[in-house]
Amino acid sequence: MRVVVRQDTDILLACQKGRVLAEQVGLKGDNQVVVVIAISEVARNIVKYAGRGEVILSVIGRNGRRGISIVARDEGPGISDVERALEDGYSTGGGLGLGLAGAKRLMDEFEVWSQPGRGTTIAMAKWRRDERG
Repeated sequence: MRVVVRQDTDILLACQKGRVLAEQVGLKGDNQVVVVIAISEVARNIVKYAGRGEVILSVIGRNGRRGISIVARDEGPGISDVERALEDGYSTGGGLGLGLAGAKRLMDEFEVWSQPGRGTTIAMAKWRRDERG
């Protein structure tokens, strides 16, 4: 499922679709909220820094487990120092600097690829843990 992200309403749409998909894979309560928060953070960065991008949501499976994959990508200015951008409190946009670092903490898997002047791709996954999700 692909959501083009250009404005705040697109962020909301990506979050809604992510919550529905998280529910479909069996993630419950708090884990659905975690997925929505992580999607919101990366999609907001697309709007704020790149102006346009996309969020791709999909069901994944590995070793009998199910989960949700979230890939956010844009062709914006990129991140010059990814390691620093993942530190709590670091922000180039005047915010609190909790977005990427917070999303990373919330998800089970988190990777960033970025090239200045060419854009950023963030891949995240949240796995269903047990019968309670």
